[in-house]
Order: sequence, then structure tokens, then C-alpha cells
Amino acid sequence: MSEHPMSTDAEVESTAFTDRDRVEGEHEAASVRAVLINRPRQELYAFWRDFRNLPTFMENVKSVEVMESGRSSWIIAGPAGADFELVSEITEERPGEYIAWRSLEESDIDHEGWIEFRDNAFGRGTEVRVFISYDPPAGPVGKVVAKVLQREPRIQARRELRRFKQLMETGEIPTSKAPDAAPRADRHL
Repeated sequence: MSEHPMSTDAEVESTAFTDRDRVEGEHEAASVRAVLINRPRQELYAFWRDFRNLPTFMENVKSVEVMESGRSSWIIAGPAGADFELVSEITEERPGEYIAWRSLEESDIDHEGWIEFRDNAFGRGTEVRVFISYDPPAGPVGKVVAKVLQREPRIQARRELRRFKQLMETGEIPTSKAPDAAPRADRHL
């Protein structure tokens, strides 16, 4: 027998809400969201890092164009049918673990954020954390309008992480929307 008895104590605090100093954004509104996904960290990171994949589960992202030097241009559906262009650059990247970005001057919305992929401490998949900080168009009024219309990034981040989890774990995103191939009852005979 060992002189040191085995301990059953475990660090059980979720890593999703630690590192408080890393969730202070420079903008008016900020949000951090987390989800546990039962897939390997490297697989999740690789899928996300190809930004052209993001519109497959992000409802409000219409398109992403990958440009040179870590830059990308995003077309985002905003409140009341308005579209916004976000031009971002990667500010820090640790392959397989972390991507941070910020907006460039030509963006319609000033923003910054990061996404982090961590192996779950209990060996059960990957913890994915997303932080977004932004200045809403039209200031506080714009933030309220976006919230009422369910277009506020805090709400969107929660939904998008849930859809990312569904896509990566099952290969599809469940929806109540009729498939394109389903017959339509547009006409009555």
C-alpha cells in the first residue's frame, strides 16, 4: 500500500466560467457562453476554423468570405431585415485550442471575441467557450430592439452553440421547418 492515500476530491468547478479576467470586453455589450460537446477537441477546432462552415449552423450568418492574412468578411442578418458586414482579423491563434478576433475599421459593427476548445476534465468530450463583445448599432436602443427581435448576440451565441453541438454530435440540426423536397399545399384542387 502507498503511504499517500488516494483522494477522491476532484476539481468540479466548470471551466466555462473561470478566467474572469478574460471576459471583459472593450465594447458596450459582452457575453460568454459555453457548451460541452462529445467530440474530440481537434475535430471541433478544425470544423470551426474553416469559417466557411459557420453558416451551416449559425442562422444569422448569411456568408463568410475568407480573405488573406487571417481576415474574413461576414454578412450577418440583423434586426428588421437589415444586413451588416463584419470584417474581422484573427488577433491570436493557438491551433487546436483558441481563436481570438477583432473587427477592422470597415466593419458595420465594432466587435471582438474569442472561442476556446478545452478537453473536459472528466474525459467526456470538449468544452467550447465563446466570448463576444460588441457595440450595438444605434447604441442602447439598438440593443433593446435586437433583444426583442431575438437578434442580440448573447441570445444568438447560446442558440448557435446548441446547434453546433447538435451538428457535431449527430451530423444534423433538428428543425421543425419542412424540408425543401416536401410537397407544398399551395394550391387546393
